[in-house]
Formats: sequence, structure tokens, C-alpha cells
Amino acid sequence: MEHDLNLDKHLLFTPGPVNVAETLRTAICKEDICHRETDFDDLLAGIEHKLLSLFQIRNRERYRAVVITGSGTAANEAILSSVVGNGAILILSNGEFGGRLHKTSLIHNKQTHLIEMPWGVPFDVAQIAAYLLANKIDVVAMVHHETCSGMLNPLAQIGALAKACGALFVVDGVSSVGAEVIDMEACNIAFVSSSSSKALGSYPGLSFVVGRKKQFKRLKRHAAKTTYLNLATFYAFLKTHSQTPNTPAVPLFFALDQALTDILHEGVLMRYARIKARADLLRNGMRRLNLDFEIDEADMCSVLTTVRVPASVSVHDLRARLREKSIIIYEGKGCFAGKVFQVGNIGELSDDDIRYFLSTLKDVLLTLQADTADLVIPVRPNQTPPAVLPVPVPAHVRVVS
Repeated sequence: MEHDLNLDKHLLFTPGPVNVAETLRTAICKEDICHRETDFDDLLAGIEHKLLSLFQIRNRERYRAVVITGSGTAANEAILSSVVGNGAILILSNGEFGGRLHKTSLIHNKQTHLIEMPWGVPFDVAQIAAYLLANKIDVVAMVHHETCSGMLNPLAQIGALAKACGALFVVDGVSSVGAEVIDMEACNIAFVSSSSSKALGSYPGLSFVVGRKKQFKRLKRHAAKTTYLNLATFYAFLKTHSQTPNTPAVPLFFALDQALTDILHEGVLMRYARIKARADLLRNGMRRLNLDFEIDEADMCSVLTTVRVPASVSVHDLRARLREKSIIIYEGKGCFAGKVFQVGNIGELSDDDIRYFLSTLKDVLLTLQADTADLVIPVRPNQTPPAVLPVPVPAHVRVVS
């Protein structure tokens, strides 16, 4: 395969940032406009309309979307600092980004509760239900797709539990929006956050919050805990002026608008199916290389696969060798460091790019294994794929109030 000889860019097999489409490269270079003129008003209004279409919201008049200049963490902090007030919030965490929600909430909310599972271990829904019955909780917050493991957490079940106890349900959708169905109405989601640079396929630097209009209106009841990330202020400027309260990164708004236009032109469900097909192509190819996955495929998101490293291979060396071939992957973090690598399949990646990745991965693994004396679990591309190993027995669940 001569694919690598013709590459003039890195192939970003990551969950974000991603390789962007040429339409976005053109959009980001549009003529300069002032953010306090009607040109920007129209641009922001168009983005909001397209975001509501992306979420396939049926009762559109009941929802609004604000856009923030800042990464997905900015949108999450805007929610966590704005919606709780003096109430109690329960954070559900089974990974790095659930932990980040908890850390952020502790800064802004005195009554922050935590149910924590080990990374990559599904939530115990019965345990959450019991906790909600035993404690007065006003807000439940959860990460939809935990990027550290690739796990997709259940929206409908947790949303139903929150509704039953009269709590708001807020969701970190930073790495799932644009790749997974998120039915805000059916899942009782009050607010969901996301980012421009992951499954939407745009440049980093923008985030947004989509939420129920009545919940946006209620934010003004709470004393402000931040200045820049006060969600009530963003909503007030959107409603009154169709603008943002602070100077926005206007070129990124042009790019986000184009990314949403491209998605809607393709069709939301068609896009989801295409991303899932890419994931399947990658996973089938890696199974043929005798590689095992960290979590069960039934729990995986469509954007990312977390792969166990063969015993004789260093993750650092694997990543470095792939980079020499213009392929960028993630190394595992935290408790997964040195044990796994992660492969994304979003952004402008073609099927040929994926086949090039699989061919290169095979060659690199064989080379690295040949360089070591311990040839444990050698790559055997013609072997019948083994069953995915089960998730290890969880450690003790930690519940903090």
C-alpha cells in the first residue's frame, strides 16, 4: 500500500480534535464581520436553528441553544455553576470526565454528592435509584460518552430516575453529540453540553448548551457564581439581542455553521450510521489482528475504541511508530496508562484511511513484537477473532455525600 507515501497531513484517529472538511476550511476564512451587527445576529440564529435540528427536537419552541467561546469544559462549567443554586446535585462518575464534573461542581456547589464507579464499569441503576430515594437531590449530572474508556452511559434510564424524584437531568454530551441519538424530550434532559471539535467535525474553541426554555428562564433565580460562564447571561443576550454577552470567536462560528449545514445535508441518521460503520470497520480489522477491547462492544460509543496493548508492546513505542506514518492515536490515561491505546473514527477519515491505519498497525505491531524477546499474543491476522474479554470485576463503589 502506497497510501502513506502520498500523505501531506496527519490522520487524526482521535476523539477530537479531528481532520476537518474542506468546506470548513473555506468557511473559517469568510469576510470579517462585527459581532454587534445584524450579520452576526443572523449567523447565531442560524446555528441555533441547526442545533435544534441536529437534536431532532420535536417541540422546537420549548428549547433554546446558546453558543460559548470555549471548549466543552466551558459549557459544562456554565451548566454546573448556573443550574444548581443552593440545591443539591448528584454527580455520576465512571471515568475521567465524570471526575471532572465532580471537581467542577465542588467549586460551585456546596451540596455536591457523588456516586463513583471504577473507570470503564457500568453504573448500577438500582444503586442510583436507592440513593435518589434516600437523599433530596435537585440535579443529576452524568457524562454520556466517557472518552477515557469509550463507554456510553444510559440516558433513558437515568433520565427516568431523575424525573421520578423531581430532579433536573443534565448531560455532558461533549464527545457523543453528532454521533449518537440524544432524545432530550424522551430522556428528560434539561440541559446538554457539547463541543465543536469532536463528532460535529469542526475546529476546537466553541461549545454550546441546548436546554429547555423554561429551565433557561429559571436560571435568573440563582445568584451568579461566575461572570463569563453565567448561563443566565448567555440566555438573556440570546433572547434579547440574538448575540453573545462577550466577544465571540467569529471565524469559529462560521465553521460551526458550515459543519452543521453539512451534517443536515447528509441527514442526521445517515451520519450516525456512517460513523457507526467506520467504527465497525476498525473494530473488525483490529479483531483480525488478535487485539482485545477494554470494554464490551455493547457498551461502546460509535466514535472511539479502547484497545488493550499486547504484552510485548509499549504503548509509547506504538504511538511513536504510528506517528512516523502520519497516524495519530491516543494513549490511555489514569488507571489505563500503559495498558491501552485509543482509536477514534470521526472527522474527515475515509474507508481508505481506515484500511491504511489497519495495515500500518499490523506492520508496526509485528515489528515491535519482533524487537522483543517476549512474543506474547503475537499478531495473527488470519486467526478467527477471539471473544471480547469481559470487564473485570468492579472494585468497591465509592459513594460520597
